Amino acid sequence: MIWIVVIVVVVALWFFATYNRLVKLRNRTDNAWAQIDVQLKRRYDLIPNLVETVKGYAAHEQATFQRVVEARNKAMAAQTPAERAEAENMLTAALRQLFALAEAYPELKASTNFLELQSELSDTENKIAVARQIYNDSVLTLNNKVQTVPSNLVASLTGFTTREYFEAPDEADQAPEVNF
Repeated sequence: MIWIVVIVVVVALWFFATYNRLVKLRNRTDNAWAQIDVQLKRRYDLIPNLVETVKGYAAHEQATFQRVVEARNKAMAAQTPAERAEAENMLTAALRQLFALAEAYPELKASTNFLELQSELSDTENKIAVARQIYNDSVLTLNNKVQTVPSNLVASLTGFTTREYFEAPDEADQAPEVNF
């Protein structure tokens, strides 16, 4: 009889410890996603200023400006990590076109405002890459715990599921480049 009580207590303690570990991992993953979100919002806030600065020098390039604005809006509306990654890739491509356009305007390349915005955007891109790595590491740890025995038993009983990675192609890891 005492052995049954001991076994039940040990199993209960293991169950609660595993559950608490899963909760901590889920919360860490949620926090990491929030950090990505903060950096993406900073990026979205910089883009209109950048577009307006370039417009001042190249007002006739409406198609490029429109692509950047549409890509920004789509990225802001994305919900899941997969949707966000796809939209961010489109936005990065649109920004590359914007910076390529800027190459044709020497007075724009020399503009202090443009250079500051470019520097801020590059800094933000680097912060996004770091935040994405932290998030993906958190997702890896959570997913491993949710999928491996014996913690997967607790996870399935308590509703824990795996999360999606926030993946971007290799070229998205680099800030848009402009050579002056």
